[in-house]
Amino acid sequence: MITMTVTADHIRTTITAYLDQHPEYKRELVAVLGLLEDGDDLTSRRTLPGHATAGAILVGPDGRILHILHNATQKWLLPGGHLEPSDKTLLQAAGRELAEETGIPPHVVTPHGETPLHVDIHLIDANPAKDEPAHQHFDFRFLFRTTADIGDLQTEEVSDAAWRELDEIADPRLRHRVAASLR
Repeated sequence: MITMTVTADHIRTTITAYLDQHPEYKRELVAVLGLLEDGDDLTSRRTLPGHATAGAILVGPDGRILHILHNATQKWLLPGGHLEPSDKTLLQAAGRELAEETGIPPHVVTPHGETPLHVDIHLIDANPAKDEPAHQHFDFRFLFRTTADIGDLQTEEVSDAAWRELDEIADPRLRHRVAASLR
């Protein structure tokens, strides 16, 4: 089994910092904290009923948000994905995924902060091709800014990328948080 560099303590600390800013979401994250207390390795994509992922909300110079067309789902999503052994923090994982999927180099991307703007828990459908049952992603989403444009896409996972208006973010809580941080 591969040991990830992101630790349970780091995930717990990140959740605590997030809840300090958004205490009204404690009930939603109690289950994730419980899994950590039980010793579940949330850094492994094999951990069920769910595991941690990291996402990037990239704001361009005109205030639009970068979305990718994900090959597996055929949906427009924010860049992000599973943790890798080289990731030291959830923020670093989000930045790595952003760079991999969009071709935008890390040196032209600035994180808004160390604490996620949003933590989203969502269901992932079973994927028989990858021998994965249905499970949950505990998605730690970080806000980034850039003046760069889209680079070479990671075509194994992404078929298109586009800058979209803030109101095209489907999740109303995330849309509100991004709008508040851009003011």
